Order: sequence, then structure tokens, then C-alpha cells
Amino acid sequence: MTVPVRFQLTDDQRALRDGVRGLLARRFDRETLRAAVDAPGRLDRALWRELGAAGFFALRVPEAEGGVGLGLSEAVLAFEEAGRVLLPGPLVATHLAAGVVPGAADGSVVVAAVDGGLVEWLDAADVVRGEAGGVVPLRSVDPLTPLHRVAGGAEGGGGRVAVLLTAAEQLGTATRVRELAVQHARTREQFGQPIGAFQAVKHLCAQLLVRAEVARAAVYAAAVTGAPVDIAAARLLADEAAVRGARDCLQVHGGMGFTWESEVHLHLKRAWVRAQRGGGRTESEELLAADLTA
Repeated sequence: MTVPVRFQLTDDQRALRDGVRGLLARRFDRETLRAAVDAPGRLDRALWRELGAAGFFALRVPEAEGGVGLGLSEAVLAFEEAGRVLLPGPLVATHLAAGVVPGAADGSVVVAAVDGGLVEWLDAADVVRGEAGGVVPLRSVDPLTPLHRVAGGAEGGGGRVAVLLTAAEQLGTATRVRELAVQHARTREQFGQPIGAFQAVKHLCAQLLVRAEVARAAVYAAAVTGAPVDIAAARLLADEAAVRGARDCLQVHGGMGFTWESEVHLHLKRAWVRAQRGGGRTESEELLAADLTA
């Protein structure tokens, strides 16, 4: 007999998620986000150290080594919240370096990593993991993610854990753009009624919900199993939920979503950049295809 596995959050996991959400609400609200957009490439070191003090980077470091001693499931919840608010910085690289690079765990050291031929936040990093040849600055589509391209060398992206944490960030974006679309559909009026009353807008919002919740189930399940195939599937679904979700959210907002003051376009741009990290569409599709044909 097959026993179903239930991927439900425990009370401690809910408390962790709520704690991270509360910290980010206090330290990285909408005004702080706009200030970060207006000062591209500048990393808030005080916020970084506060994240370190809260245990964000040391979540998976054993307690005996000074960490929090939790697992991948808890890290996924934290990174989902970071993705939800568009928190900038090399979060994945610094988290993976905690316990390996001195100072990474407490946020006193910022760590970047070579990943898929790209390095995020190279100029702001104290340590760069992975070797690279020539380094060329790129004009990033996301004003909150400075990029450099590297030629040759070894990657230091972190493997399957980095892939899953990226999926968690994408899930956060998918969740946030769904909230923004529904909120706008309820409050924006045309022809004397909320635009959410129109069938086309209803369908867009329904698709946003379905993609986000399917991605959530896949990401949470992969965090529990840790299986490479599950992580690949989660990454594909999360990338789709974030990119297509942000596009549909823009559609709901119309021209307002493209204005510089709106955060909607920022979610789409960040989703595009994250999708280029290692373990993206081609790599995950090949892994799944190899498993199916084995």
C-alpha cells in the first residue's frame, strides 16, 4: 500500500516564515525598494549584517558550528520571502558559503559566485567563489542585479541547492505578482465596475493562482526529498510561474505596470535574470529527459 506524503508546514516553519516576512517588512519596504532602484549596484551592508544576525545565511549550518541547524525546507521558506520582496544581493551565494567562508554566516562578508558564466554583484563582493578568466560587465535588465560575464574557469554556484533556492525566490515572485494583480483587479474600475469583473481579467488572475500553487507544491516537495529530478521539475515550474506570472500581472495593470514607479516590471526583470542562473530551462529539461529515458 502506498502511503501519501503530506508536505504541510509545521508550526515552527510557519513561525520562521512569518519572522522572515516581518523582518523584511521592517527593513525592506516599498520606500527602501525604490531607494535601491535609484542607487543601482549599492548593497546595503547594514541590512546584510542584520540578515546574518537573524540567521538567514546560517540556517543550514549545524548548531555545533554556530549555525541555526535547520534544513533545506526552512531555507526554501526564507528564500521565498526574499523573492517576494525583491531583496537584492547575492543571497544564494552567501547562504551557500556560510560555514565555509569566514564571515558569510553572520553577514559581515558578502560572497558572490560564478554561475552559468555569470556573476551577480561582483563589485560588491568580498569573496568570489569559482574561478574565471576574463570578466566583462553587462548591462543588466534588472536594475537591482548588477551582472558580469566571465570566460572559462570553474563555477561556484552551489549545485542542486542553488537551483532549488533560485526556484524558491521565483516562487516568491510568482506569489507577489498574483497578489498585485488581484489587488489591482479589485480596485481599478472601468465602465463603472472593477476590471476584475471582466472575464478576460478573471482568467488571467486564475492562471496566476494555478501556476503559483503548482510551483509551490513542486518546490516544497523538492525541499523535502532533495532529489535532483524533483529539484529540476520545481525549477522549471517556478521559472514559468514567475516569468509568465509577472507578464500576466503587467497585462492586468496595463500601461500602469510599465511605469518606473510600479514594482510590477521589476518582478518581471528579476525573474528574467534568475532564469539565466545555472540549472535553468535547458539543464533541468535535460535532467528530466534523461531520467524519463533511463
